[in-house]
Amino acid sequence: MRNGPESVGRGDALLLVDVQNDFLPGGALAVRDGHAVVPRLNEWVALFRDRGLPVFASRDWHPADHCSFHARGGPWPVHCVAETPGAGFAPGLDLPPGVEVVSKATDAERDAYSAFDGTDLHERLRRAGVRRLFIGGLATDYCVRWTVHDALERGYEVVVLEDAVRSVDMRPGDGRRALRSVRRRGARTLRGGTRVA
Repeated sequence: MRNGPESVGRGDALLLVDVQNDFLPGGALAVRDGHAVVPRLNEWVALFRDRGLPVFASRDWHPADHCSFHARGGPWPVHCVAETPGAGFAPGLDLPPGVEVVSKATDAERDAYSAFDGTDLHERLRRAGVRRLFIGGLATDYCVRWTVHDALERGYEVVVLEDAVRSVDMRPGDGRRALRSVRRRGARTLRGGTRVA
């Protein structure tokens, strides 16, 4: 019997959001300390793998002329262009065999921060019998936040791995505000490692 977000079992899945090279220090759209999420996420990957539970990993997979890029009037530099090294998953991220990869923002004319936006993630989760999502990755104030919002709207319980996310913070405090926003909407946050009962 589960007694809180620290107990992981049937009906749970892990979702790693956009842990990609271009979001790491030195990347095209670097998140400060973005690399620090990798060891934390690896702990969770190991736990879910050992328990035979599903692991999903979303990724930005942009066309070269994506509408979010500066050249088209968008807010971001060119990043995570499909099939380029910058779009690859972070070195050292221990993705298990059978990880389900979800590619998003693949339409040049449409932005998509959420891993649910324009993808079949919801259908895949339903087929896997998932009721609760543990979510970590990059960045707290954009793709993590909107993924959490969409998961809650679709009826999932959500636990945000607070020490396995990092923020862009275009405005100071955006990351903190994003965590407050997801809590208000019903997500729980968890710090301090896997702590599984």
